[in-house]
Amino acid sequence: MSIFNFFTDQMLKMTWLSDLVTSFVENILKLDINSRLGGSIQFFIYDTIKIFILLAVLIFFISYIQSYFPPERTKKILTKFKGISGATVSALLGTVTPFCSCSSIPIFIGFSNAGLPLGVTFSFLISSPMVDLASLLLLAGFFGMNVSILYVVLGLIVAIVGGTIISKLNLDDQIQTYTEHTRDLYSESENFNQKQRLNYAKEDTFAIIKNVYKYIFIGVGIGALIHNWIPQEAILAVLGHNNPFSVIIAAVIGIPMYADIFGTIPIAEALFMAGVPIGTVLAFMMGVTALSLPSMIMLSKVVKPKLLGIFVGIVTVGIIITGYLFNAIGPFLM
Repeated sequence: MSIFNFFTDQMLKMTWLSDLVTSFVENILKLDINSRLGGSIQFFIYDTIKIFILLAVLIFFISYIQSYFPPERTKKILTKFKGISGATVSALLGTVTPFCSCSSIPIFIGFSNAGLPLGVTFSFLISSPMVDLASLLLLAGFFGMNVSILYVVLGLIVAIVGGTIISKLNLDDQIQTYTEHTRDLYSESENFNQKQRLNYAKEDTFAIIKNVYKYIFIGVGIGALIHNWIPQEAILAVLGHNNPFSVIIAAVIGIPMYADIFGTIPIAEALFMAGVPIGTVLAFMMGVTALSLPSMIMLSKVVKPKLLGIFVGIVTVGIIITGYLFNAIGPFLM
């Protein structure tokens, strides 16, 4: 086995953990994992432990990186770029910032108040919740590195194209003044020494886990329900290959939900295991992370309806195109 395959199987997919949980369910709980109850319990325990392990490691690592990019420093970097280059840099910086859209919006507000170009700020807002280092490794752990890398690349393209389009529409008058208090994320970290950065990463890890753990439990629970209790035929009738609108339906279903990628992946995994095409699964994930209803309500306090509608439209079209593209080439990636 190559080092890459070992890393993917044992470190990301944690096949050793799957074997351990299977042994526990069969030998200690005396349940057949091929039964509905046994399979649900195995899925729930395995996915929960795996996600929390990956969550702790990834957040610590990413929070450490984030400490080098507080909002003020990020603003200074972004002011040097305009047009497509600005959108590209902004989208890339979004990959090392918060994990959900509601956390990204306060930074977006800070960027807008600082007078950064509208397209640059929206490229950040699209990429931050949808594409990050955590999504790269988590998706690799569930769907393989090929799918993970292409997902991140296409997500960045959606962010760059979306920001560029918005910048060309001259919509600066669509920004509203936001007067409510927002947390100035990471501002205290600019002058940290190494010990302070490590302590910051540790504290941020505990804080984020405390905020998202309930979504993980809900997501894994829904995943276990889909995987073992909802008939596969019913799922495929709505989201399967035979329904040409499956990608659109999946994206729309995801929008009313609120979760970050950690709570969304177990549901996506269960859908994929039920036979739902990879593009449809990823469209659902992108709809949840980039266009959740709570984050759109928060964003509506910052931008006027016209700009909000354009933003939602651009991102939705990007998600749908990405979903259909993955469905077309997915068999060659897995």
